Amino acid sequence: MPTFRISEAADLLGVSADTVRRWVDSGRLPADRGGSGHRVLEGADLAAFMSSGDHEDPARRTSSARNRFRGLVTHVVRDRVMASVEIQAGPHRVVSLMSREAADELGLEVGSTATAVVKSTNVVIETTGDRHA
Repeated sequence: MPTFRISEAADLLGVSADTVRRWVDSGRLPADRGGSGHRVLEGADLAAFMSSGDHEDPARRTSSARNRFRGLVTHVVRDRVMASVEIQAGPHRVVSLMSREAADELGLEVGSTATAVVKSTNVVIETTGDRHA
């Protein structure tokens, strides 16, 4: 049966290794000492924990949106009515267009943290490479 080190489980869960250690220490997530003395998690136990949703942000459980990108605001452009806000969330760049009022109320500025919550239909843009005049 596959086993995972704490750091590997953290990567799969999208949390820090310290968070996984706290879950193990509190008994929320079972782990054993491997041959090297380090704590390891059985793949089946980790899968059950991930399927249970116990590791998710409580806000996520009260929303139908499942795509959440927590990151750092890297760019904000405001005009009189609208604002464009760019968030870098790991390797993902997310840009949101919103009212200026909303951006102001949220206090969005470069260097602040924010979470982009994406709930939308599928949008695909393709080109054939041909340009028609």
